[in-house]
Amino acid sequence: MTTLRTNQDLDPERLREVFGIFPSGVVAVAALVGGVPAGLAASSFTSVSLEPPLVSFSIANASKTWPDLRRAGHLGVTILADHHSTVARQLAGPVERRFDGLSLTATADGAVLLDDGLAHFDTSIYREVVAGDHTIVLLELHSARPAGHADPSPLVFHRSRFGRLHAG
Repeated sequence: MTTLRTNQDLDPERLREVFGIFPSGVVAVAALVGGVPAGLAASSFTSVSLEPPLVSFSIANASKTWPDLRRAGHLGVTILADHHSTVARQLAGPVERRFDGLSLTATADGAVLLDDGLAHFDTSIYREVVAGDHTIVLLELHSARPAGHADPSPLVFHRSRFGRLHAG
């Protein structure tokens, strides 16, 4: 018989390990802030609603990037492809280098999209919900389009590592 753990066993390191069992996709969230691209990588992206069209991601309340990024009128969300593991790490690295060498497109409203992503969303903040040490950001969609790759395979974050889907 297995003994169930109690809430005293739910320390952050243990939770990160257990949460990491569930794989997720990875997106870039970016916008022009003061005329300069600002952004981050998020592995908590999900669809929320068709009417109104909403998606979400979660951001740590301690994020140094979110206070600037959230001032943007529009946010670009790019679904990263399986060849973007270096890009995802770069977007989590030093702020001044996050977009070095990346091919980007900015919309007229300031949403920034990575040109070779699998799909692009032009969004604006619909609502923010503080949830513990993170904030759930609900985004309203203004446009959504697949990039049209012949064999789109998303970047996957699993057990604190980046990987790819394997056809079964």
